[in-house]
Amino acid sequence: MGNYHETHGHRRKRSRFRRQVPPGAPPGTLVADPTAAAPVIRLVAYSPHDTQEVQVADVKQIGAYLGKWPVVWVNIDGLGDAGVIAQIGEIFGLHRLALEDVINTHQRAKVETYGDHLYLVCREIEKSDMVLTDQISLFLGANFVVTFQERHGDCLGSVRERIRTAERFRSLGPDYLAYAIVDSVIDCYFPALEALGERLEALEEQVVLAPADGMVHQIHGLKRELLVVRRAIWPMRDACNSLLRDPNPLIREETRLYLRDSHDHIIQIIDMLETYRELGSDLMDIYLSSLSNRLNSVMKVLTIIATIFMPLSFLASLYGMNFDRSHPLNMPELGWRYGYVSLLGVMTLATVGMLYYFRRQGWLGNSRGLPKRK
Repeated sequence: MGNYHETHGHRRKRSRFRRQVPPGAPPGTLVADPTAAAPVIRLVAYSPHDTQEVQVADVKQIGAYLGKWPVVWVNIDGLGDAGVIAQIGEIFGLHRLALEDVINTHQRAKVETYGDHLYLVCREIEKSDMVLTDQISLFLGANFVVTFQERHGDCLGSVRERIRTAERFRSLGPDYLAYAIVDSVIDCYFPALEALGERLEALEEQVVLAPADGMVHQIHGLKRELLVVRRAIWPMRDACNSLLRDPNPLIREETRLYLRDSHDHIIQIIDMLETYRELGSDLMDIYLSSLSNRLNSVMKVLTIIATIFMPLSFLASLYGMNFDRSHPLNMPELGWRYGYVSLLGVMTLATVGMLYYFRRQGWLGNSRGLPKRK
């Protein structure tokens, strides 16, 4: 279910809120979206000196790693099977209300505590031809991290690589892994915003130099994408504040220092975002002003042309009246040998005189159409 809008001449899909749980259903009801991707489960277990990565075919295999490794990270890509999600919840003791929020992917970024585990929601920038966000649900326990993602593919490749290569990373516990995942998601906003900024600058140059009718759709599309980013990142600031402010035995003080850095990144992103939103709003005003100035320039040229031809039309119509030549009050120029040439000369002098006057007044060659200062 979705709708479409046009941007840059292409038809692009825009996600729309769709809740799977029927109205009046008991809390914690899990109903998967039939159009969602099938779950693909990857498990990473590590200790300070060793690591193991497997793709899980059967959910029951996960239990064999719990208790044998200091940290177990289970990542599920795809939310198309509610049964699999429920089984994973039973293995790790995850609350059903949190699992319901996992499946309903319209959640704002937030942090909730459920006894012995913590639930965090954040939104990841999707790599596509326009800015969209996907929900990442993260569960943090004493010795595990579980992440649920809407689709296959993410921005967590650098986190996996650090687990493989950095012994210090593997010695810092599951709370540091949760921080690394959140920090990686936040950092992915920077290249997306930079790309939007480049598009804004290019569009601003086009609007000022050569405004076209189709640019209003491009401006509107950019403003909509900036709004998507704003809706995703502003709640993330509150969620990060909650992690820093509220004491939790699952998050060590050392990890809170790193979370401060993530909070600083969020503030930087918000500053960039608000600047770009103001530019986008100003861009629409500039576009309308440019169109108005172009229309005024066209009207000025047409008015000058019409003004020049007014006396010429008067003379032509005056001498185009059919009067009897023999009448004593008739125009003597009608029978004059040089009357035609003289009339053309008068028309030429009138045209040149008006052009000279317009030039002296600054009405020609002045894009603003304002008189020159004396």
